[in-house]
Amino acid sequence: MDELELDFEGIIREIEQEEEQTYIPGFAPEGQEDTRRFQTQGDTGTFEPVSADISKTQRFQPVDDAISHTRRWNTEALTTPREDTSADDTRRFATEPYSDKWEPEYEQPMGEYTPSQPIAFKPKSPGQELKMKLAAGPEKRLKELTTQKTGMAQLALFFSLLMVLISAISTGMYALGRVQENRLGLLIAFQFLSFLVSALLGSSRLIAGAFDMLKVRFTLNSLLAVTFLVCFVDGIICFSQARVPCCAAFSLQISMCLWDAGLRRNTEISQLETLCKAKKLTGIQACEDYYQGAKGLLQTEGRLADFMDSYDLPGEPENRLNLYALIATGVAFVIGVVAGIMSGFSAAVQVTAVSLLAAAPASAFICQSRPAWILQKRLHKLGTVLCGWQGVEGLDGNAVFPITFSNLFSATGIRLNGMKFFGNRESGEVIAYAAALIYADGSALYPIFSQTLDSHNGKHYDAYHLRHYENGGLGGVVNDEVVLIGTASFMRKMDIAVPQSAKLNYALYVAIEGELCGLFAISYEKTKTTVAGLSTLTTYKDLACVFVSDDFMITHSFIYNRFEIKPIRFLLPDRKSRKQLREQRAGEKAPMLMLTVSDGLAPLAYGVSGARVLGSACKKGAVLHMAGGVVGLCMMFLLVLLGALNVLTAANLFLYQLVWLLPALLITEWTRTV
Repeated sequence: MDELELDFEGIIREIEQEEEQTYIPGFAPEGQEDTRRFQTQGDTGTFEPVSADISKTQRFQPVDDAISHTRRWNTEALTTPREDTSADDTRRFATEPYSDKWEPEYEQPMGEYTPSQPIAFKPKSPGQELKMKLAAGPEKRLKELTTQKTGMAQLALFFSLLMVLISAISTGMYALGRVQENRLGLLIAFQFLSFLVSALLGSSRLIAGAFDMLKVRFTLNSLLAVTFLVCFVDGIICFSQARVPCCAAFSLQISMCLWDAGLRRNTEISQLETLCKAKKLTGIQACEDYYQGAKGLLQTEGRLADFMDSYDLPGEPENRLNLYALIATGVAFVIGVVAGIMSGFSAAVQVTAVSLLAAAPASAFICQSRPAWILQKRLHKLGTVLCGWQGVEGLDGNAVFPITFSNLFSATGIRLNGMKFFGNRESGEVIAYAAALIYADGSALYPIFSQTLDSHNGKHYDAYHLRHYENGGLGGVVNDEVVLIGTASFMRKMDIAVPQSAKLNYALYVAIEGELCGLFAISYEKTKTTVAGLSTLTTYKDLACVFVSDDFMITHSFIYNRFEIKPIRFLLPDRKSRKQLREQRAGEKAPMLMLTVSDGLAPLAYGVSGARVLGSACKKGAVLHMAGGVVGLCMMFLLVLLGALNVLTAANLFLYQLVWLLPALLITEWTRTV
């Protein structure tokens, strides 16, 4: 036991001695001075003694100008070149010892780096490209519109209508003799003040009309700006003549003009909001002379740029109204000159002011914007927008709308409800024969039969010598046997006996070698959007649906029984013509007429029918208002010739404006019938 203890103590002393001899350069044991020298191969380093009272946190810090123990350099390794282990390594290390900075040397200058293979950039998906286009176009414009303050515009319209009401009441009281003579001056001042307030409320539209004239473009706003200047002069003259100015009619025109601006803004916001929800765009293009001389409205991938370039451009009816406004302004001044020649300067100003107000019924300002706004509210729910007047004109006229099988039924809308087999043939063989014919025909029924065939472990065959029958049947040769598939009526026409108990609607019968072998009960789910779309497209006389699907099940009787549409309302060409129609394209330069962000037939159909109603409402509204203006100018000219200037009162002029207001509002309601 003692020997073990002695040995153990000896081992401890040896360890302590080794620890004392183990010396780390730059550090001294606690309580001792470091006078030893550290010698390396080729160099020596002297270390200063470290005081014994150094704190623990500082005790193990290396002394300045001393070589850190973490950077022990082997000068022999630095001065001796290493073996070249690589044929491509031409670098040589510098021989200066203790050199902290060195640069590799190259025997040959480095050339420009060329990758062995070109870097492949992943193309952007169509969805990413569409998002970028939406952000740069509709979303940017929508943000500009929504950040604008609309409260002031709404308040301006409200107070303008209030001015109309107040002016109309005071004018009516004067016409009925309810205003005393001594109060006439006060009434004239009030009317003139209301006139100025209305002009202030509509100053933005008046300024816009003035800028239009500076751009050598005359609009209804320009006519309103000219009317304001003439009516202002006439209002000053009214004080000296004790005559009530035509404030009520002018205030009504200002109100309609402000309403027009609000309607246009709301329509634009609704269109942009519709497009901003898009994940994909489907467009409509026109293909001239598509079928029997009529143009075809073809479905294609939508282009956003076409909409952004055309949606805010004025249409043909609006351009005609602007041209009429320019002509009417000139005619009104001519009538005023005639009145001035006959009755003097004050009569000329009065007649010119009244003629300008009568030349444009107040509702003319909204005859284009209101029907567009009403229609857009309906189209917004369906995710559809029209590409401006370009789309309205392109979708109008004699045209046909191609209908494909996917427009009628979705991929999940066709189901197999059951099947029944006759004769001695195996069920898998009957299914395989039917699937072979349907696959060769390219029918949309093949996915159903393919799944059924796989579930019965059936064999796949090829079909040859396909033949299509006009009454919805299909025939061919499968495995050297003649196979027919079709409806019960088709089987009877082919002299194939069909049991009375096997009569099912929308069932597909299979006959092999002249013998009925099976039937498949198929359910076609019709959706509301499809029924509504077909009903809408078959409403117009100059618009027809042409079915271009080559599915053998699409027949006149099938469409009539499934969708209750009379055969005279749609066209079903022969199979060869249908194939040619499917292959026709409108061309790259053909403009987009309409865009939709939704699937289904209804968004497309309602866009087409809505464009037709909108075009009719805008054209007839423009004609109606131009007719009203012409009638007003003719009446002014006759009154001037007859010298009956006393009829040109503010009350009569306001009544004339109200007379034309009612039919104009009714025309703008036409787009609600879509």
